[in-house]
Formats: sequence, C-alpha cells, structure tokens
Amino acid sequence: MLKRVEAGPAVVACTTCRLSREEQEDEAGVRGGARLAEALRAVKASDGRYAGIAVQEMPCLFACAEFCTIHLRAPGKISYVLGRFTPDEEAARAILDYAVHYAASEHGRVPFRDWPQGVKGHFITRSPPEGHVAE
Repeated sequence: MLKRVEAGPAVVACTTCRLSREEQEDEAGVRGGARLAEALRAVKASDGRYAGIAVQEMPCLFACAEFCTIHLRAPGKISYVLGRFTPDEEAARAILDYAVHYAASEHGRVPFRDWPQGVKGHFITRSPPEGHVAE
C-alpha cells in the first residue's frame, strides 16, 4: 500500500482530485489532480531552481471537500496541504516557488512577504513533524 520515495522537500499532488468545485474531470476525462501533477512536472523540468524539490503523486489526499490539492512536506518541518488550484502552469509555478522558500527554511515557516501571490488563500491545513508541535 505504501511506496517508498526519497525523503526530502516534496510536493505531493493528489492525482484523483476534482478539476473544480463543480467538475470532476476536464473535457478529455482527466481529473484535475492529474492535470496539476502534469503541470508541476513540466514546470519543474523547465527551471533548474526547482531541482531540489521532488514532485510526487498519490491518489487521494482525503481533502475531497476541496479540489486540486497538494501536500508540501520535508523531514523535520511543518507540512502543509494547499488546494483550490486551477491545474495549470501558473499554479504549478507558484507552488514550486513557495516550495523553494519552504525547503530553504529552518522549520517550514516561510515569511508572508516571500509567499508567491498564487499560493495566498490556498492553505487548508498545516501539520507538525513527528515529535513536535508548532509554537
């Protein structure tokens, strides 16, 4: 049931997420989460700044009240679930830009001034790393 992946900064895209609040799939029958994962991989491949961020996929993050969700995580850091994205290059770039700041942070907290506009309003939850809670 679990698949091993490298431990390090990662954006985990929910591949079964809805396309939008109203629609499950696009006109080609592809789920929004799968489209967002495609966009994340394409943007990552196009820019060396994202080399240290893994793009991983997982069916269902159980954030089904939302759509196009991702989980941002790294060992020893607060992790975040973000959602309500349009599955396109612009959203993927904002997510990866935030992930670069996140990876460089000590505990996973990125100063608001460094948040790309494209992630503002998209945070759903944050979770502490094992053995810790946030102050």
